[in-house]
Amino acid sequence: MRVLLLVFIIYGSINTCFAQTTQNINILLINEENNALAEKAFEVAKEYVRRNPNLGLAIDPVIVVGNRTDAKAFLENVCRKYNDMLSADKPPHVVLDFTVTGVGSETIKSFTAALALPTISGSFGQVGDLRQWRSLTVNQTKFLLQIMPPADMLPESVRSIVTKQDITNAAIIFDEVFVMDHKYKSLLQNIPTRHVITPVKSFSKDEIKMQLRSLRELDVVNFFIIGSLRTIKNVLDAADENQYFGRKTAWFALSLDKGDISCSCKDAIIVYMRPTPDAKSRDRLGKIKSTYTMNGEPEITSAFYFDLSLRTFLSVKSLLDSGNWPSDMKYITCDEYDGKNTPYRTLDLKTAFQEIKETPTYAPFYIPEDDPMNGRSYMEFSTDISAVTVKDGASIGSRVLGTWKAGLSNPLILTEADNMSDYSAQLVYRIVTVEQHPFIIRDDDAPKGFKGYCIDLIEEIREIVKFDYEIILAPDGHFGTMDENGNWNGIIKELIEKRADIGLTSLSVMAERENVVDFTVPYYDLVGITIMMKLPRTPTSLFKFLTVLENDVWLSILAAYFFTSFLMWVFDKWSPYSYQNNREKYKDDEEKREFTLKECLWFCMTSLTPQGGGEAPKNLSGRLLAATWWLFGFIIIASYTANLAAFLTVSRLDTPIESLDDLSKQYKIQYAPLNGSSAMTYFERMAQIEVRFYEIWKEMSLNDSLSDVERAKLAVWDYPVSDKYSKMWQAMKEAGLPNSIEEAIERVRESKSSSEGFAWLGDATDVRYHVLTSCDLQMVGDEFSRKPYAIAVQQGSPLKDQFNNAILQLLNKRKLEKLKENWWNNNPNAVHCEKQDDQSDGISIQNIGGVFIVIFMGIGLACLTLAVEYWWYKWRKRPIIGDVTRVEPAKLARNIGDPGVVKPEVLAFRSKNLAFANLKRKF
Repeated sequence: MRVLLLVFIIYGSINTCFAQTTQNINILLINEENNALAEKAFEVAKEYVRRNPNLGLAIDPVIVVGNRTDAKAFLENVCRKYNDMLSADKPPHVVLDFTVTGVGSETIKSFTAALALPTISGSFGQVGDLRQWRSLTVNQTKFLLQIMPPADMLPESVRSIVTKQDITNAAIIFDEVFVMDHKYKSLLQNIPTRHVITPVKSFSKDEIKMQLRSLRELDVVNFFIIGSLRTIKNVLDAADENQYFGRKTAWFALSLDKGDISCSCKDAIIVYMRPTPDAKSRDRLGKIKSTYTMNGEPEITSAFYFDLSLRTFLSVKSLLDSGNWPSDMKYITCDEYDGKNTPYRTLDLKTAFQEIKETPTYAPFYIPEDDPMNGRSYMEFSTDISAVTVKDGASIGSRVLGTWKAGLSNPLILTEADNMSDYSAQLVYRIVTVEQHPFIIRDDDAPKGFKGYCIDLIEEIREIVKFDYEIILAPDGHFGTMDENGNWNGIIKELIEKRADIGLTSLSVMAERENVVDFTVPYYDLVGITIMMKLPRTPTSLFKFLTVLENDVWLSILAAYFFTSFLMWVFDKWSPYSYQNNREKYKDDEEKREFTLKECLWFCMTSLTPQGGGEAPKNLSGRLLAATWWLFGFIIIASYTANLAAFLTVSRLDTPIESLDDLSKQYKIQYAPLNGSSAMTYFERMAQIEVRFYEIWKEMSLNDSLSDVERAKLAVWDYPVSDKYSKMWQAMKEAGLPNSIEEAIERVRESKSSSEGFAWLGDATDVRYHVLTSCDLQMVGDEFSRKPYAIAVQQGSPLKDQFNNAILQLLNKRKLEKLKENWWNNNPNAVHCEKQDDQSDGISIQNIGGVFIVIFMGIGLACLTLAVEYWWYKWRKRPIIGDVTRVEPAKLARNIGDPGVVKPEVLAFRSKNLAFANLKRKF
């Protein structure tokens, strides 16, 4: 009996002690209709308190559930329950606000702030998103508190992934578990990523397929699915049927649910993120779930509301136990509130909430120490990141990539730095182009099927921006011009209609193009229009010096030569005063020249040379004839010399066109730009401007409202504005605009000369390249209408800023100058042409080389003559000394007068022959 009595005494003492420390806490719980999981977690927390009397708590809740869209009814219901609590003398110690978002939630924030009710909220929203709590005083921030739920934090991992992967476009699809209204602007703020945030429209696969198709048409290649496992499966199945898996797309799935993702995908890799409880909290979570049947899913959400409720209870109890709860708490009803009578609170609920040491059920709460809690406090849970491979509807493997800890700016923590690189969508941009040497050159052996300046440029850019590309040619082969109806063609049309991402070639920046597409900073200097013409070729001939005189003149000179030589021979033969007919008279002269026919021919020939003809005839008639021939020769030589110099010089002075003005003032050379080119647009518009100016001038001149003085000021005899371009445009249309560069060059080459034929007006780079690679073309005149070359992208595309940054880097590193050097100065297709004669050069060997041929022919003829002479004197049979009959000298003297006796002259002649015979024997 004594022992039993002792037990009762001890038990009674414990109950007395417990009764003394137990705090009754009145809770006003406000929730939404679709947030039953929060209310269930609250009930678990209340049960947990009831089963753990050592906590010293007794919870007396009043629960109000409303519709987030019907703010009026919601507020009326809350006010009624609140007034009832005041009437029962049980004012709420704290309001637990489990509303999520919308006007209903904002109404509750307004209600608690107006009546100064200590509140702890689990609503969605970052700093400034709770509009009714934006302008809280320092005092109010101590008892109007908000903790963001896990569903509000998990989407923040998208920012970390986008930053890590350098993602430039994204579609973020979410279901009803998540609220993204307040994240449309803030989620990827200050990140150059074009993105769309959209809810899953339904659970119908066909509607999801259509939704994904519309997103894909926006050139989105990175897809984030934030939702339940069921939502993730529906979206992945729809994507598989749309054939949206592959290297060109990337898929990221984020869920608060437990379990693995599944889908009917044939071949897919999905980066999957899901939260996991802290190692220190797993035992507690398991105990709470098993002991208190906290089986709501997602379990992290249940744990959040459980911890939020329990921590709120303990915070109020802490304030009550410590005496920091004001004893004179004043409450007013909803009807008593007039906008100015909000009670003043000295309550520091925030500090009490921070100091609670209760073990977290899933993960600890992060609460900033110095800053207000609202928009900055959250459950600091961790997520696992893994790459799940699905084949034929079954998961065949999962690779752990790393983790992410919930936070507003926390980065991914990867097990290896490059873990995520294999699971991002490979940025494959479609480049539309037009083949244009040397910027774009088709080459089947090249990696992308093309080579050239622009290909080297885009390769340099991709090293900085990190993307892949494929190249297509513009269907119509045009750069892009606008017709009268405002419709575009060529590259610009492909960009406008989003069939291509990048326009890359020698594309000029023009004002009307900038209205429909975006251009990067120029990658090439200002390029103007210039003229291509056929290069004039001066005809050359080794015997060009013979063409100075016509054939008839040469024949006449030759006839005069022979006739004069013949007459000189006749005059010398028949004149009694010639040398051969008057030897005695001229026997003492040093030069004795007998003008035989051979000597006459030689005299007349040498008289035409600076050496002169030598000794002139002795007879007067011959001298007169020689003087006449000298005068004739002087005139002929002087005329030939002067005409030879003029003939060789005039042929090099044929440069009829040197500028656009020269081209416009003549009519023998046709000219035109390419059809549809920027050069064509230039001339067409210049002509239209001139026509418009004329119409304005005509209207102004014929204005009947002008006074006589005003009309006199307009009276002129000539039209004051030039019509050069109007005439040129008309001439171009009559000549016919070529449809391709090849056609234009062919027409240029078919020109008869540089003063008759066709001239092509085109971009200076095109003209310069074709002149560089051929020897029969030339660039004429200075450039005009200069414009830069740049890369075109779709209007509003983030590629503009990325490419701008890359091009500026290349410019600073002088990479662009190197590209120009490679494709212009060191171009492998460049040809080395023979230098053309110009006016300052001397006479070329091609035009005067025949003189050397004449010399060699003369030398050869002389050598041949020497051979003939040698043969003639060596082999011709002549009498020798053995053929002379020996005669006694006495007999010879005696018989010298006889007819049969050899005379002395004959003997002397034969003696000479004997000497020649001896000479022959020596040879």
